Amino acid sequence: MPDLKHLARQIFQQTLAAINIPQVMQRKLQLRGSRLSCIDPAFVVQKEWTGFARRTAARPADRMIDAVSEIDLCDFDELRAIAFGKAAHSMIEGLADILAPDFPVSGIVSAPTPPQHPIAGLQYFVAGHPVPTAASFEAGHAILDLLHKCDERTLIFFLISGGGSTLVELPLDPQLALEEVQGLSRVLVTCGASIDEINTVRKHLSAVKGGRLAAAAPRAMKLTYGVTDVPTGKESALASGPTIPDPTTVQDMERVLSDFALRAKLPAGIQGFLARGGARETPKPGDSAFARAQFQILLGMHDLFHAAHRAAEAAGFVTICDNRTDDWPLPQATDYLLDQLAQLQRSNSGRSVAVIADGEVSSRVTGNGVGGRNSAFVLDCVKAIAEKKIAVLSVGTDGVDGVSPAAGAVADGETFGRARAAGLDPGDYFLRSDSHTFFQRLDDAIVTGPTGNNLRDLRILLAGS
Repeated sequence: MPDLKHLARQIFQQTLAAINIPQVMQRKLQLRGSRLSCIDPAFVVQKEWTGFARRTAARPADRMIDAVSEIDLCDFDELRAIAFGKAAHSMIEGLADILAPDFPVSGIVSAPTPPQHPIAGLQYFVAGHPVPTAASFEAGHAILDLLHKCDERTLIFFLISGGGSTLVELPLDPQLALEEVQGLSRVLVTCGASIDEINTVRKHLSAVKGGRLAAAAPRAMKLTYGVTDVPTGKESALASGPTIPDPTTVQDMERVLSDFALRAKLPAGIQGFLARGGARETPKPGDSAFARAQFQILLGMHDLFHAAHRAAEAAGFVTICDNRTDDWPLPQATDYLLDQLAQLQRSNSGRSVAVIADGEVSSRVTGNGVGGRNSAFVLDCVKAIAEKKIAVLSVGTDGVDGVSPAAGAVADGETFGRARAAGLDPGDYFLRSDSHTFFQRLDDAIVTGPTGNNLRDLRILLAGS
């Protein structure tokens, strides 16, 4: 069996290549004449243009019916595009290629990096992640200004990917300064709350989240295409659900603030806003804002799993996929996935096995080091896999892991011994939230740069025969 760390890196690279966003969009969005169809063979999409689009498990192939939503672009006077998230550039380029040359779009793009191939008619913002910046506010203002001008003869394409919660931002209270919103973001992402809980707070303090962008253009036709691996039923977790009904309430927000003892940690301006009862309820199902709205995941969890599963099997591993650890606390996720790997080994004696997991784990920040939840997950595995024929890789598919310059890290059964020989204590680095530094010193950090994609995180656990 070749080096397991090398194989884990190879499986990751092959997975990235298989989920190239423009290519996926070419497969799933088809333009025939002026009629645009959204085709997803894995899901049946509600065809009616009224109400919130539901996605249900696909019927067997012999019963598959019309997994297509179609719209005639000639029915509209203006085509607008609003793209934000870590995959914004890839998504807008994919859409522009499909619609060109007969149906050019104008609009706004907000991403963490500048565009390599700017498209005429689009206004670009290089905004902040994981903390909003002044450009995030500027993008929020520009998007709301554009939406307020849209009428029933306007078709708006919302192209949304992970990271959108900070790349476009604007507080409900216009008196709040950027520094206070940045402080809110830091408190939320370091408190140990799940992404659902974090978004519950964000939605009720923001003018652009929790369905409020849809509400800003109630008469327009709105098509939202997403790139994410959030499970079905949790679509509002993507960029804090700016264009779909919000299932959470102000009461839910209050519960999160209480459960994590956050109120006293919030910036003074936000504490005052809440004390004045400033938090307003978000649009709910049945709101007129969603009467002409459609939502579709173009690239999601099943695409990521399929690509990684195929790459692992091609490398000779008996492979299972498991997404149950999404939003779990990191130590619990570590124990569960390593146990799944051990069980798979026992049931496949003499064969190499792999467990593929996706989604995010919640990792409490306890120090001021450099790292993220992916390298922290791998670091938490180091001692448990010592001297075993096991490799563990965890990466952000966007190429970014927390505040580090890496996508994540990889370790194997020799990592613990190499670390001790180099004078590195895994437990100490974990407590200092300095996981990236640990793996950088061992040359096991995985650095890709921004990938132009974002299906959240991918974990690959391999065990040799």
